[in-house]
Amino acid sequence: MRILLSNDDGYQARGLRVLADNLDDLADITVVAPDRNQSGVSNALTLDSPLRVEQVGANVYGVNGTPTDSVHLAITGLLDSEPDMVVSGINHGANLGDDVLYSGTVAAAMEGRFLGLPAIAVSLVLDGSERFDTAAAVTRMLVRKMIENPLAQDTILNVNVPDLPYEELKGILTTRLGFRHKSEPVIKALDPKNQPIYWVGPAGAGQDAGPGTDFHAIAGGCVSVTPIKTDLTDHQSLDSLRDWLGGV
Repeated sequence: MRILLSNDDGYQARGLRVLADNLDDLADITVVAPDRNQSGVSNALTLDSPLRVEQVGANVYGVNGTPTDSVHLAITGLLDSEPDMVVSGINHGANLGDDVLYSGTVAAAMEGRFLGLPAIAVSLVLDGSERFDTAAAVTRMLVRKMIENPLAQDTILNVNVPDLPYEELKGILTTRLGFRHKSEPVIKALDPKNQPIYWVGPAGAGQDAGPGTDFHAIAGGCVSVTPIKTDLTDHQSLDSLRDWLGGV
């Protein structure tokens, strides 16, 4: 079994290193990940400049690009042997609800699925404890399950793990994506030349966060496992849109 690991926090990130160590006896592990933090870049693919890859350790490669670049390169020519699975993470922070639209960690898993491989994205919902060991143990369990009983080819698992000791987890729940409140306002400041600069404000709290959502599972101390698909079509709206377009 060959597993490709990636993330959006960079190949030196603690979460990635803990995950690699935890899966090492299950499979041949190769890390191909950005050479710096690329959080929030979503599915960006670099098309207007060449990419450089540096081998920085045994089966560890840093890419001067995005998480999607990293996985794409790994699967389509960088590695001598194609991996059997892509695992992205452990992300330093939550990827709940609409976070998945922005997350480079989730995007890395999506790219693996686009290229025909089973994929898991894992995030630790940091709350001061930084229990990456817990998230790694959960990931190990899910990887073994995926090996034994693969899911449908178009499914990606988006996994969020509470920042708790493993023995304090309340269970693992199948969830749907919730939805956040509107983001906080941008933060305005001045640069040394007295010109205005802006920081994107913090993400909003959970708005659609009731029972069944990933937010609710985490609030209750449970691991959230959400199946997501890359088909963004609103299939339920096709008929009504067809009617709406009828007079055009």
